[in-house]
Amino acid sequence: MFLFMSGLLFAQEKEDKYIEKNNLIEATLYSDNGQVSQRGFYNKQGKLQGEWISYDSKGLKTAVAYYNKGEKVNTWLFYQNNIINEVTYSNSKISKVKVWKAKEVSIVTN
Repeated sequence: MFLFMSGLLFAQEKEDKYIEKNNLIEATLYSDNGQVSQRGFYNKQGKLQGEWISYDSKGLKTAVAYYNKGEKVNTWLFYQNNIINEVTYSNSKISKVKVWKAKEVSIVTN
């Protein structure tokens, strides 16, 4: 039984992927359980560039971040249960923070 479980865990592991696209390197990073943990881009100098999205071990989005040549820019979103933290960066430093709490959750369909 132990050997079977070992093989099962190994089968779930995935190698990180790096693909060149329009002078950027698109990265897809995986956690130990095989789920995507982060997606984003690097520039040719190896610095974080553009949108980066982070996921938890279940594949749920935990953060959306933005970089310009490795510097933190724009508004980032951090998701935790029914709370969204909105953090705005200026000169790679926090300039504003907002916290959004859902009081009621509804699913809307057409």
